[in-house]
Amino acid sequence: MNYSENKVLQAFELYTLLARDNQAGADSLSLYIADDSIRGLVDSFAHHVDCVVILAGDKIYMIPKTKLSPFHVNNDYIKRTYLKSGATNADIYLLYFTTIVLFGAFYDSYQTLEPTRDFIRIDDWARLVNERINVLMEHEDEKLMEREREFSYNWKQIIEKWEDMNDIKETAKKQSGNTISRLSFMDTAKRFLIDQELIEEIGNNEVILTEKAKTIVQRFYMDVEYNKGILEFIYKWEETEENAINQ
Repeated sequence: MNYSENKVLQAFELYTLLARDNQAGADSLSLYIADDSIRGLVDSFAHHVDCVVILAGDKIYMIPKTKLSPFHVNNDYIKRTYLKSGATNADIYLLYFTTIVLFGAFYDSYQTLEPTRDFIRIDDWARLVNERINVLMEHEDEKLMEREREFSYNWKQIIEKWEDMNDIKETAKKQSGNTISRLSFMDTAKRFLIDQELIEEIGNNEVILTEKAKTIVQRFYMDVEYNKGILEFIYKWEETEENAINQ
């Protein structure tokens, strides 16, 4: 398809804005929606850097699809900016894990298109992470290693990192997951997700999903091609156990 010089320049200006800020406002959104040529060019530019353009609310975003994208937030940046000195990849794995648990908490299943809750408290989020960790711990090492190869997540390191944050070892069974160090880590996860514009604070230690987060969940986390069924994997064990009990 042939494009006029003006269309190419307009599309490149929009792409440059997205590349610089990862987002653009209402005017850019209107241009992107209204002009098929500009939309096609911007999408093509994004594709060549392993990114995808999404619309959320009154903004347009460009987000990386793979770790190969030059716009992907790398682990070293996360360690330097959000995690404590001496942070390891295990901290990164746990940060991603808490994010997946958070997204899953807002939906009935990985196929749900709309959130089924409006907000979540940080301590409830921590409790849900603890529940998911406990479910992981019930499975044999061989099973976890098999799932590590399938999902490229180091489940054992996630478990060990979370357990290391248990301040009162002797009463671990009685804890809800809300120990000081665990809540401190949840606060770190919260700050990271706020900076990525995926959640917002609404007071009373509660957070909500942003329109950007909802769009990402709908387009990627609910698509098995992208998420490889990871939400189903994390949440389905409990369902399977409940079904077994009821049978």
